[in-house]
Amino acid sequence: MTVVEQKINCISTLVLDELKNIDNNIYTLPIGISARHIHLSEKDITSVFGNGYNLSVFKNLSQPGQFAANDTVEIIGPKGKITNVRILGPARENTQVEVSVSDCRKLGIEPMVRASGDIKNSPSIKIKGPAGEIEIPYGVIVAERHIHFSEYDAKWFNVKDGDLVKVKILSLKSGVLDNVIVRVNRAYRLELHIDTDDANAFLINTQTKAILEK
Repeated sequence: MTVVEQKINCISTLVLDELKNIDNNIYTLPIGISARHIHLSEKDITSVFGNGYNLSVFKNLSQPGQFAANDTVEIIGPKGKITNVRILGPARENTQVEVSVSDCRKLGIEPMVRASGDIKNSPSIKIKGPAGEIEIPYGVIVAERHIHFSEYDAKWFNVKDGDLVKVKILSLKSGVLDNVIVRVNRAYRLELHIDTDDANAFLINTQTKAILEK
């Protein structure tokens, strides 16, 4: 075999391997696990941290423009409380607390599975910071399972905003997540978002694969 033929064989092997990887991962989703957190409005930031307070960045999140703040608060329900609940920034129009079903039981509130932003008629809760305590009339949700797609990714996966899909989790406790909602925005980065209850139930770790079922 000549040197040229060897190079051609090598290149062909590399191309075929890459095509296999593309085929195997065509519907594979990166997984993001959302621990309990809170989004505060500017007004409520002032109420619990004081006038002129600005959230400081602990780390940037996978979705562009979003960050986990260094700042935390305490949330207080009818039966219990949870300390060190991290704030995610930037500030939102309305305060929203995202917890798991397990957290709801600890707090003594009814779990309501909702899409982010759908907070009307959801449970109320007290929020305590270093400068004060407030009670929001509603705003506590268990975030529904969802996948962030950019417009390009949505075309690649052949889905559209608002679709409900199934995701197969490949782990030591494999299974299928049903009724996972599709969210499409040009600013989004591809990622499946689930809470800690789901992550624990499926024993999800950094090696776990999530596959969109077509």
